[in-house]
Amino acid sequence: MTPQAKLIFTTSLFLGTTITITSNHWITAWAGLEINTLAVLPLISKSHHPRAIEAATKYFLVQAAASALVLFSGMTNAWYTGQWDITQLTHPTSCLILTTAIAMKLGLAPFHFWFPEVLQGTSLITSLLLSTVMKFPPIALLYLTSHSLNPTLLTSMAVLSAALGGWMGLNQTQIRKIMAFSSISHLGWMSIVIVYNPKLTLLNFYLYAMMTTATFLTLNSMKVLKLSTLMTAWAKAPSLSAMLMLTLLSLAGLPPLTGFLPKWLIIQELTKQSMAPVAMILSLLSLLGLFFYLRLAYCATITLPPHTTNHMKQWHISKPIPTSIAILAVMSTLLLPMSPVLLTTV
Repeated sequence: MTPQAKLIFTTSLFLGTTITITSNHWITAWAGLEINTLAVLPLISKSHHPRAIEAATKYFLVQAAASALVLFSGMTNAWYTGQWDITQLTHPTSCLILTTAIAMKLGLAPFHFWFPEVLQGTSLITSLLLSTVMKFPPIALLYLTSHSLNPTLLTSMAVLSAALGGWMGLNQTQIRKIMAFSSISHLGWMSIVIVYNPKLTLLNFYLYAMMTTATFLTLNSMKVLKLSTLMTAWAKAPSLSAMLMLTLLSLAGLPPLTGFLPKWLIIQELTKQSMAPVAMILSLLSLLGLFFYLRLAYCATITLPPHTTNHMKQWHISKPIPTSIAILAVMSTLLLPMSPVLLTTV
């Protein structure tokens, strides 16, 4: 792909995101989602590998169906109430259709099946875009309509997402699939609190996007796609492997690190809403995610390279760590002392 084409697609991607998150009319929100989808398709299929073409096809079909449901939801609401304003979504059928459409766009369970396959079929940088930037417009629509959504439906989908994201990530050896199931699990935590405290969901998303960006950029710098390759990466880039381990533990939500903050706040909010049993179930399900994060961290730093003919020991090339990765890794691990400042935004 030429630099000019890549620039056009990337600009269109951010333009579509901006149109959706700043619009207050269903037609403009739908147009922004469509621009997003069309802009990211060439980025997914740019390698011309059959798996990339398959991923692009799956992504297009799911996103087109979800965008059609978003438009249908807005039209149904306008038919019954006369309002095209996003914040005036009041008709129960429209709310149900919109929740289904956003779940398809985000990859929430039970509409999650496309997401791991699409991430596995594309590059690490495009996987990063799909896991962060492409999630922002649907979450913005959920934020704008949070007062109208059905709490029981969202709670059910959230618990199911946390369960499936944890269970299905246990047996994976492909790192992109592990990160996909990690994303599904994190989306469960975000969606369960959107009705009660929408700003907390946004804070959770921002911190998740920051930690995921640090993880994907580190993996891309180390050229790692599988667990077996990650085992041999310590000899090649020890400092990057150490940063990757800390970022992964932060994604798991271990207390001294940044990733503990959103889980702590969400459990606190659910307890305030008399949902302590649901909070306990989510906390127990997060242990499943902790297992595969620990396995990734173990492979990145603790295991020695296997002494077989299949894996040659990597040369240790002393090149500097990219500044962006270093800044993101530090923020992904050391922001917990800043929690009083972050709490003022919630």
